[in-house]
Amino acid sequence: MDKKIKKKKWTVKRIGAILGGTLLVVFVGYQLLFADRRSKLNVEKEKITIATVKRGAFLEFIPQTGTVEPSVTFYLDAIEGGTIKKVHAESGAMLKKGDFIIELSNLNRELSVLSQEASLNESINQIRRTKLQLEQNDLQQQQTLALIDNQLEKLEPQYKRQKMLYEKDLISKQDFEQTKADYEYNVKRKKITYTSYKNDSMSRVRQLVQFNKSEQRMTESLAGVGQILDNLDIRSPIEGQLTTPQLVEGQSVNPGQRLGQVDKVGSYKVRVPIDELYLPKIFKGLSATTRFDNKQYELTITYIYPNIINGRFEVDMEFVAETPKGIRRGQSLRMRIELGQPSEELLLPVGGFYKDTGGNWVFVVNEDGTRAEKRNIRLGRKNTEHFEVEEGLEPGDRVITSSYDNFGDNEVLILK
Repeated sequence: MDKKIKKKKWTVKRIGAILGGTLLVVFVGYQLLFADRRSKLNVEKEKITIATVKRGAFLEFIPQTGTVEPSVTFYLDAIEGGTIKKVHAESGAMLKKGDFIIELSNLNRELSVLSQEASLNESINQIRRTKLQLEQNDLQQQQTLALIDNQLEKLEPQYKRQKMLYEKDLISKQDFEQTKADYEYNVKRKKITYTSYKNDSMSRVRQLVQFNKSEQRMTESLAGVGQILDNLDIRSPIEGQLTTPQLVEGQSVNPGQRLGQVDKVGSYKVRVPIDELYLPKIFKGLSATTRFDNKQYELTITYIYPNIINGRFEVDMEFVAETPKGIRRGQSLRMRIELGQPSEELLLPVGGFYKDTGGNWVFVVNEDGTRAEKRNIRLGRKNTEHFEVEEGLEPGDRVITSSYDNFGDNEVLILK
């Protein structure tokens, strides 16, 4: 008799299928809940630059290129036009103050000066003649008064004697009246003459003051006219080195034309153009440094030019202690202009990442150096070497600072 065989409920196959399904569900659930689904990219370590975030002194400065110029320069401009008569010193010559450089000739100007001098001399002589006439009139009036006083000194006692004699009937009436008339006439004459002399004297004083001022002005004008011809001679205003374009005898020169310059030798400054964005932070006395012949030199801003041209303004800098030996006019120097005092900050080295992220995020490498993850940060000030980290990084964090051009939109880098 056949026996009914019961099927086993938990076979190996069924158990295996259930376990497999369970594992699949668990895997899918893990992937949905816990797995890292961020986009990844494999990157070779040798092709990137990794820098460590550290605390250190942050100094805000701007790099600029300046041009060496003489600290003192006098420009030679022709005050008077003319023709070059003789060139006494060539470009590059070392001059002393007052040395002849160029001699100009201008016949029309010379004739004009001679005419002006003659006219002024005639005016001065006329004033002097007028002053002499006033003085002569004064002397004549004084002589007239002296003569009247002399007559009165004779007539007054005579008049008094004859009056006494006439009262005693010792002289005739006619003689007495004659003496009396002469005496009274001279008394009235003295009064009138003295009044006239007094008025003339006050007027004469005013006229002399005016004439003296006029004579002084004309004398000064005469001296100025004489200096016009001196302007035809170009001389060195200081001791220094001459720089001129090619000048030849017979060449025409216009009034105001620049004929060259004289530079003080051995004393230099640096002219530095700066972007107008930094204008609020630039002031006199601000320090800067430069390197020349493997040695560092300190400079300070001494003058800020007010004009802004093509978005830039210029400053003059002078060396503080020592001027580099061997520098020449026109030479370029790389400058570091300090915009403030150094402060202790969290620093991230400058790199190509900034142009891709704008400083808003970076890739931070994990401790074992196998991967780098995207992290949001905030950067502050910048100099040529470091960024100031304000948020998102800690000391010891390692950051990829090279360019992110090849990383695309990936959020995790697998470093190999």
